[in-house]
Amino acid sequence: MFELIHNPDQALPKDGERKTVLIVDDESVIRELCTRVLHDYHFIQAENGEEALDIFLRGGIDVILTDVMMPKMDGIELLKRVKEQEPTAVVVIMTGYADKELILEALKADADDFITKPLNMLQLKSAVEKALVKKALKEEIVNLKNLDRFKTNFLSLVSHKFRTPITSISLFLQNLAAGVYDPTEESTEENLRLVYHEACYLGKLVTDLLTFSTVMDSGDGLHLEPCDLATLIPLFLNGSKEWSARPGVVQKYDLEPVPELLLDREKIGFILQQVIDNAIKFSKDIGTVRVILRNLGESCRITVEDNGIGISSEQLPNVFEKFYQADADRTGQVRGFGLGLFYTREFVRMHGGSISIESKPGSGTSVIITIPNKRALSA
Repeated sequence: MFELIHNPDQALPKDGERKTVLIVDDESVIRELCTRVLHDYHFIQAENGEEALDIFLRGGIDVILTDVMMPKMDGIELLKRVKEQEPTAVVVIMTGYADKELILEALKADADDFITKPLNMLQLKSAVEKALVKKALKEEIVNLKNLDRFKTNFLSLVSHKFRTPITSISLFLQNLAAGVYDPTEESTEENLRLVYHEACYLGKLVTDLLTFSTVMDSGDGLHLEPCDLATLIPLFLNGSKEWSARPGVVQKYDLEPVPELLLDREKIGFILQQVIDNAIKFSKDIGTVRVILRNLGESCRITVEDNGIGISSEQLPNVFEKFYQADADRTGQVRGFGLGLFYTREFVRMHGGSISIESKPGSGTSVIITIPNKRALSA
């Protein structure tokens, strides 16, 4: 009738429909009563705050229902530690003490609700239901704030990226109109070439903006269809526009046959294009970009290698962050928006896969993408 989990080493439930409640009390009778009342939920038990915190940090907990007076770590300290780690976490305090100081301390630590002992079954169930609603609202508010912050940062970044090429083009045209340049001079031809490159860069920025706009509006879902990676990879490798800037870089690929997989073609295309473009862009004038595809049985692995400028160990942990751009020469003038790898990782994860980067300055970079083999025939 009900489900009991007490072993802290036992894996948390993976059922996305039923919520998980962590029940924390040093009295087994109280924990048992709570599990009987909350039989509609998954639940995990802990005997004290220390054990509960360890369970919470492993993830998957929706609501914490905790007593106050416990050995090793009491409920108030548990509340504080949990809120430090995850401000949107929901913690309901169970207490038999009507101590105003204790309640005030719990409120200051952002307790979400209180239940008095002896426990009332209806009150207990109602408190958990309200806690889940509160958690959803908290997360929604955080998401809205993050979205607003993202838009502000993005607009600021776009403004900055457009300003430099526009200023260069504007100054050249002003000087040209003022008769500063002599059309017969070699320096004028050189400036014209520079302005042309800046105009091309502006065009690329607009294209990237349209791409990221489409990506951001594409939603969280996957539109799966049969895809052949061995066919898609050469298309994106050959079709990269970065080749024109690196005529001395050659392409190679070693593609092992893999089964036709159920993938989101648009998102997989974005992943491949971003990683391949970066490999070419950050190659040296003379080099090689190599793409390797391997069938690992339950998954397939795509490796994109270059022998370019590489990434320092200090920068490597940050490359998947929004707006981050690895700046090997520390010029502050790296072009682009710093969103490609962020969305690449998001889309890989949506497919249930993983992505990692290995790099050494001056020796090149390897991007390793692993995607589960969800075969079209078994769908």
